[in-house]
Amino acid sequence: MALGDDKVSFATAGRRPLVLLALLGCLALLASLAPVAPSAQAHFLLNVNLRVFHVEHLDEGLRVYTRLPLPYLVGDKIAAELAEGSEKAAPYTTNHYEGEELMHYVDVDAVLEDPIGLGEIAAERYVLSAGGEVLVPRVEAVRVYPSLEQPVFATLEQARAALQGPAYPDETAATYVGDTLVDVALLFDAGRPVYDYSLADAFDPGLPGQEETETLLHDHLADGSQTYSATGLLLGSGLEVSRQPLAAAWTFVVQGIKHILEGIDHVLFVLCLTIGASGLINLLWRVTGFTLGHTVTLIAGFLGYVPSAGWFIPLVETGIALSIIYAGAIAVLRRPAAGTFLVTTGIGLLHGFGFSFVLQEILSLEAPNLWPSLLAFNLGVEVGQVMIVLAIWPLLLLADRRNQRIAKVGRWAVAAPCILVAIFWAGERALQVIEAVS
Repeated sequence: MALGDDKVSFATAGRRPLVLLALLGCLALLASLAPVAPSAQAHFLLNVNLRVFHVEHLDEGLRVYTRLPLPYLVGDKIAAELAEGSEKAAPYTTNHYEGEELMHYVDVDAVLEDPIGLGEIAAERYVLSAGGEVLVPRVEAVRVYPSLEQPVFATLEQARAALQGPAYPDETAATYVGDTLVDVALLFDAGRPVYDYSLADAFDPGLPGQEETETLLHDHLADGSQTYSATGLLLGSGLEVSRQPLAAAWTFVVQGIKHILEGIDHVLFVLCLTIGASGLINLLWRVTGFTLGHTVTLIAGFLGYVPSAGWFIPLVETGIALSIIYAGAIAVLRRPAAGTFLVTTGIGLLHGFGFSFVLQEILSLEAPNLWPSLLAFNLGVEVGQVMIVLAIWPLLLLADRRNQRIAKVGRWAVAAPCILVAIFWAGERALQVIEAVS
């Protein structure tokens, strides 16, 4: 090979880390600017996006208390009527025009007349399998609530109490389908005790945002309870429940990984934190400080040791955006001392509050197995953070060894999009703070 060809080959190889780093930066920018899913326009959509199960073990099988949004039961039927151009109301709903918009309400008379029929729709959608056998449920009780009037459903005792009383609260006006919850008690008679089982959905209602549904399953055995968490509709194989303690904890580890990787502002900060490190030791101090900080406030925020004022959440989110700008700036200015252990610990405190806001939407303070679930979620956040670091750090090392100039350009390629997006977020979120305090 000629000398000139060898130089070209070397130069091309040296640019590969730069190309990969630039690609990461572009992906970060595109992900950050991706449009948020539109808010629900029709009032049968998922305005409430949490589903809870309490599973009680009996000598003859399982009793399942479930709370789910009403759109899961009737949303597909409403959508089918609308697709056909019909204004016919779906079961357990009524249609009313508000101006020129067709709105969907709960049919209170239908609920009071035949609540078990509504429960049977729920019974048809859930498939509970044990030992290779699909168990057929029997509906025992049904209650329907506006979401703002729901009784607490965090423990088995509270779930039992929630199913007592009339099928619809007395003297409560009909509410939008999308703002309504349904509690159902289902008896799965197997003729024997059941310990290991799977719970899945039988059909897909096709609701916008349904893939973001958070599901909690509390399995109550005589010797203790386990709590499982999942995101989505449990289509296909569903959620596997066993007597192995680590199986339940692992579902929260997965949730923690998912929520840091889908929390694009956290991802951008960790990217900037990583590319600004001057070496492996400096990187370890940075990551350790960030981990310590967000662990403390994740737990404190979830337990409620934070201000309850409306300005607090947008203020934290504004601080998170500013932390991205800071981390990106010190990365391209090559001032690793500005990202030491104490600084990243302080920034981690901000991000921990952000994680706690997410967890509060999934888990209740009164839920069984609170601490194992909380710690497993935090562990998942750590795993996701390490995944981000491992994805970019080897590229940085390779770029540094090939060519310092290439490495510098690569840092700019990652940091610049992050900073630009964070500036936009900071302004947007600062306006929310101003609105909250005014």
